Amino acid sequence: MNRVRTCSAACILLLAVAIAAAADEPATFLGEISDSQCALNVHSLTKSHGEMLKSRSGAAGKTAATCSIYCVTNLGGRYVLASKAHVYHLDNQELPKNFVGQKVRLKGILDPKTNIIYVIGIEAR
Repeated sequence: MNRVRTCSAACILLLAVAIAAAADEPATFLGEISDSQCALNVHSLTKSHGEMLKSRSGAAGKTAATCSIYCVTNLGGRYVLASKAHVYHLDNQELPKNFVGQKVRLKGILDPKTNIIYVIGIEAR
C-alpha cells in the first residue's frame, strides 16, 4: 500500500513539474492586434470596433487600426491580441504599435493565471 502511495505521489509531482516547465515555453499565437476597450466589450456590444466606427463624432476613424489607436490613446485602452476564442493582454505595449488592426503571428510566453502574453516577437500574417 505504501508503495502505491509513493508511486502516486511521485507521478503527481512529475506531472506538476512538467506543467510548470511547459508554461515557460514560448508559443505562437494567431490573432489581430486590437485594443482592450473594443475587444473586451468596454464600449462595444459585439467585441468589435463596429459601434465606435459608427459614432457620429468620427473620432475613432474609419478602420480597426484607427479605432484601436484612438481607444488606447484617448480612452485608457491597452493593446491586446484578439483571437477567435480569447483576448490576451500583452506585456509589451511598444511592439504591437506597428501591427495595430493587422492579423499577426505573435510569439511569446503565456501566463495562464493572468492571461498575459510576454511578447517575444510579432510578425504580420
